[in-house]
Amino acid sequence: MKDLIVLVADKNMEATFKGLLSRNNALRIREITFDIFVHPNKDPGCRGEADLFLRSFCRQYAYALVVFDREGCGSEDSRIELEISVEQRLSLVGWTNRSIVVVLDPELEVWLWTQSPHVEEALGWEDREPSLRTWLVENGFMEDENHKPNRPKEALEIVLRKVKKPRSSAIYMQIAQKVSLVGHQEPAFLKLITTLYEWFPEEQDQ
Repeated sequence: MKDLIVLVADKNMEATFKGLLSRNNALRIREITFDIFVHPNKDPGCRGEADLFLRSFCRQYAYALVVFDREGCGSEDSRIELEISVEQRLSLVGWTNRSIVVVLDPELEVWLWTQSPHVEEALGWEDREPSLRTWLVENGFMEDENHKPNRPKEALEIVLRKVKKPRSSAIYMQIAQKVSLVGHQEPAFLKLITTLYEWFPEEQDQ
């Protein structure tokens, strides 16, 4: 039995979680075995069919994680309402007390906009003036340099167009592998790292 099965909505999420879950020291967890699957129906599929997709894997993995964007999932419910709804359905097919759902609000890119210099490097903005965050403020994408863009995906796409860099899953993986995990305030991210620590504590903490 492997430790974790992850169901995500697209290739960018897959790359992000491959990068993130490989950082067991930063997450303060032991090394884990995991597989990541992309739902063919993307965000709506993860929201409405995660229980059907994961039902047959109950005896192959100790825990299950489902991740999708609130925006584009086909529901107007809140992040918390969506997470509870899918978690309840997972419990009915064998994942009771060993699965969580993480809904990204509004979308995955909100996790990428940290103040780490690795973000500028991954997006091809290093050594440019002004700094990336200053440019985002000056062009109306952020209120100030301590905030994140109001439309994180659109901001990412515009920055990549400006630097003439193609959008790719490799960018997401590079950021996930390098940025500091300290200081994130998104509730969904805090839920994720807290749960991973509870499921897979470091050996000395057991």
